[in-house]
Amino acid sequence: MVEEAFDRKAVNVETPVERPEDYYGELVFDRRKMFKYLPMDAYEALIDAIENKKPISRQLADVVADGMKKWAIDNGARHYTHWFAPLTGGTAEKHDAFIEHNGKGGVVEEFSGKLLVQQEPDASSFPNGGIRNTFEARGYSAWDISSPAFILDQTLCIPTIFISYTGESLDYKTPLLKALNSVDKAATSVARYFDPEVKHVTSFLGWEQEYFLVDESLYSARPDLVMTGRTLMGHESPKNQQLEDHYFGSIPSRVEAFMLDLETRCHRLGIPVKTRHNEVAPNQFECAPIFEETNLANDHNLLLMSVMAETARKHNFRVLMHEKPFAGVNGSGKHNNWSLGTDRGAMLFAPGKTPMDNLQFITFVANVMAAAYRHNALLKASIMSATNAHRLGANEAPPAIISIFTGSQLAGIIDNIKNSQGTDLSDLRSKSQYSLGLAQIPEIMLDNTDRNRTSPFAFTGNRFEFRAVGSSANCASAMIVLNTAVAEQLNMFRTKVDARVEAGEKLVDAILEEVRELLKYSEAIHFDGNGYSDEWREEAMRRGLDCETSAPVMFDAYLKPASIKMFTEAGVLSEVELHARNEVKWEMYTKKIQIEARVLGDLALNHIIPVATRYRAMLMDSLVKLRELFGDEAAKMGSSDLETIRKISSHMDSIKKMVAEMVEARKKANAIAGEREKAIAYQQNVAPAMENIRRHIDKLELMVDNEMWPLPKYRELLFIR
Repeated sequence: MVEEAFDRKAVNVETPVERPEDYYGELVFDRRKMFKYLPMDAYEALIDAIENKKPISRQLADVVADGMKKWAIDNGARHYTHWFAPLTGGTAEKHDAFIEHNGKGGVVEEFSGKLLVQQEPDASSFPNGGIRNTFEARGYSAWDISSPAFILDQTLCIPTIFISYTGESLDYKTPLLKALNSVDKAATSVARYFDPEVKHVTSFLGWEQEYFLVDESLYSARPDLVMTGRTLMGHESPKNQQLEDHYFGSIPSRVEAFMLDLETRCHRLGIPVKTRHNEVAPNQFECAPIFEETNLANDHNLLLMSVMAETARKHNFRVLMHEKPFAGVNGSGKHNNWSLGTDRGAMLFAPGKTPMDNLQFITFVANVMAAAYRHNALLKASIMSATNAHRLGANEAPPAIISIFTGSQLAGIIDNIKNSQGTDLSDLRSKSQYSLGLAQIPEIMLDNTDRNRTSPFAFTGNRFEFRAVGSSANCASAMIVLNTAVAEQLNMFRTKVDARVEAGEKLVDAILEEVRELLKYSEAIHFDGNGYSDEWREEAMRRGLDCETSAPVMFDAYLKPASIKMFTEAGVLSEVELHARNEVKWEMYTKKIQIEARVLGDLALNHIIPVATRYRAMLMDSLVKLRELFGDEAAKMGSSDLETIRKISSHMDSIKKMVAEMVEARKKANAIAGEREKAIAYQQNVAPAMENIRRHIDKLELMVDNEMWPLPKYRELLFIR
């Protein structure tokens, strides 16, 4: 028998492989490390401050700093830094060594509470939208105690906020924390209708990070990839994603080695990455974590992108986070799965087992729908950028119209409530059983809603999936708007319900009536159909939804009176901060298109045209030699080459002419004083010129000798070997 032939003694038993639970979080100053390195009274005081969102004293900060330093040094750290997220969209850090003079000609390793709690990085070179002049350089970073410190490459990184000398936020974390605090208070007040013991409501986020990998050698040979993150030219590969064979396919061994290394590093840093798979386009992949509290999840996503780039290079890859690095194949997004949960264990977007549980569920869903409808233009603006503009509405990602998908079961309940027909809320199951009638296949648990990949904001069973967020984005941008908008709506809902109750109405009736009003109010944003269809765009316009497609114009939504009122009343962003941030958005949009235009012009004139000229000269020389050898017969023999010469010449002339026109359009745009108007000029005049130039270059790619073409082609870039 096979069992008898198996010789256990022949098995080479090696040292057991280290498991994630053995090293998870080892580079994070989490509660286990706090318990070990802090005195008990300091540990309890710090945990109390974290859980109850209270400030800590300078004395406690000194004790925590000393314990944090000892832990960091024990784990090989030599420096510390305040780690923050400026308005560039990435992260920033300035490293200082753990040294101070000891008074005896040497140094001693020290780290005080003062250095832990607050530092003063130069704020003059970070985007500020006019809040500060260049000569006014002072800015402050301050410790966020709710996000644990971690060690990255022998440096203790302390997550912080970043504000100007005059107090305005210059980062993403500050308004995010304020938005989360706002939704906590508003959602808690409504959740207490159903459970008076609720003390806090937490916003949760689970991001899905899509990305591309390319070989480092090929990446280095593409100046456009190096400087802009995307290919500004390149004809489609004969084979790309049309066979649909890459999605969920077998992961290439080189990529799997990279993924394992990345996951190991992430787990050591406390980032709970769990899922990995091939995405739709060749060389495109995805990773996703377990859900976390939104602020921590956002920090972890920013950290992941940094670690991912470094890890990729160790495996001779470059990771591309651009939303559209390659034409003709799908781009990359970062789906933000968002939910709310109470400190009593209730998930507010999940159906329950009792009518009151389900009334709570439909209450919060209705409020989210109303918030998304009221601020649908603002939600779209929160995820728009020069890079994400390539992806949205391209029949591969959600359209540039915010709508909400609910699924048939929830849609039926919504319709019944809206039409005052009532509904049975006693059995709103999150899953149902389905049997295939095959003995060897267990019963399948069906969710209460299907998925709709064309919906930018879809209800997916116990959460909302904001699918329109771009892969390179800071999740905080979308989360600031979403949580603030929902907080505003919940506060309005609470005020109206309380007024009904004070007027003598029963609480349940008051809640249900207000829910009915919200569902009627927001019915325009409810759409369960195909978001890619032309019919939907026409229908969305009739419904009054925002259908703007120009990225610079979309940013205007931040400065609408309703947006300013929402942000200022919630204490999330002041009007000054909103204007400043829009200046930054317009400026960043312009600069990204400007860089792309410069790179394209350089490549066209200094790479493509010279090569095309040489190849044309070769063809012309061949024709001359044919004429010398064959006389009049040469005309017939070289007719195809002659036609190719004419086409190459035509494309070259068009490229030269269009590059000159693009440069002129750029000069005119640069002369515009206002950042908004300048960004619009770049969007209307420079970006289209780039696409026109690309079309001619891509045609030349099919004509010029492959050995002469100066750049790696898509068929090389898109398939890992």
